[in-house]
Amino acid sequence: MESNFNQQPAILLLEDGTVFHGYACGKIGTSFGEVCFSTNLTGYQELFTDPSYFGQLLVTTNVHVGNYGVIDEDEQSDKIQIAGLICKDFSVNYSRKKSDTNIQEYFERNNLVGIYGVDTRMLVRHIRKSGAMNAVISSEIFDINILKTKLAEVPSMDGLELSSKVTTSSSYTLGDESAKYKVSVLDLGVKRDILNNLVSRGCFVKVFPAKTSFEDLKAFQPNGYFFSNGPGDPGNMDYAVETAQAILKEGAPFFGICLGNQILARALGIDTYKMHHGHRGGNHPVKNLLTGKCEISTQNHGFAVDMNQLKASPLVELTHVNLNDDTAEGFRVVGKKAFSVQYHPEASPGPHDSRYLFDQFIDLMKQ
Repeated sequence: MESNFNQQPAILLLEDGTVFHGYACGKIGTSFGEVCFSTNLTGYQELFTDPSYFGQLLVTTNVHVGNYGVIDEDEQSDKIQIAGLICKDFSVNYSRKKSDTNIQEYFERNNLVGIYGVDTRMLVRHIRKSGAMNAVISSEIFDINILKTKLAEVPSMDGLELSSKVTTSSSYTLGDESAKYKVSVLDLGVKRDILNNLVSRGCFVKVFPAKTSFEDLKAFQPNGYFFSNGPGDPGNMDYAVETAQAILKEGAPFFGICLGNQILARALGIDTYKMHHGHRGGNHPVKNLLTGKCEISTQNHGFAVDMNQLKASPLVELTHVNLNDDTAEGFRVVGKKAFSVQYHPEASPGPHDSRYLFDQFIDLMKQ
């Protein structure tokens, strides 16, 4: 952090009573959320604006944040979605010439509370051992007992339905109206680069609010349906599950990413569960069981599909597995043109190993 930046004190309190001290960045204030960490080495602005992070306090394992500034074209939604930032070094000065502004001005404009100067290595090791939990960042309240009282009132992420809080308020279209394929997108918290990947492959997409009925999705007369990523617990999203079931009954091409993968599993009677500390970052190895090849993937999820139930179900075929912990990363529906993956093939940020999945969706619509 540059020495000319005002070093106002800030505090991070975890639900289990662990305390970290640092300095304030962004807006002076207090913010609550579930603490989680991402292993991405770059792409911090894409992380901040990913709706899947809604309601979470993000720890960046990369030491430097802000060193290349911010720019509008990196936004994955129309605002910052994280509840707060926790980092080691917070850089106001930046090196990228085309950047619009520095990260401090960006945070102040978006009313984001953050803390820097934290030993993030120690914090991440603690999360890996103890699991994801609620926490509070404050640069205005320093009485631990007061913070503990306020933190105790924050609901757990387990059971929270959040897609309706981040979805679009009204339908909109992207792409060329004369494009070969039309896709109805259910916005559960979609990232812009997912939509860009569809449009760049010759799709005219219409994006619908999360609680849109199947009948309204079908009225667009699409060639295929897409369910996006998003925040919260899929176990409390029956509205989306029912829509997915109707699409499966219709037999139309279907592609789901992240939360969309979990919703498709639930539509087939397969449960989901809250993970110990989730998968977040751009370096997760995934094996494609159909090709035998490994992909380095981008991930951002705190819930997963039950692997045992998935393997036991005659309705699906497991297609992708995580090589770090053997969790389910993707499956296809037997006898249907439907498939989904737990990770992010658009990879913004991250490697582009998995963008072939968009091509597979196009191939299903060709058929």
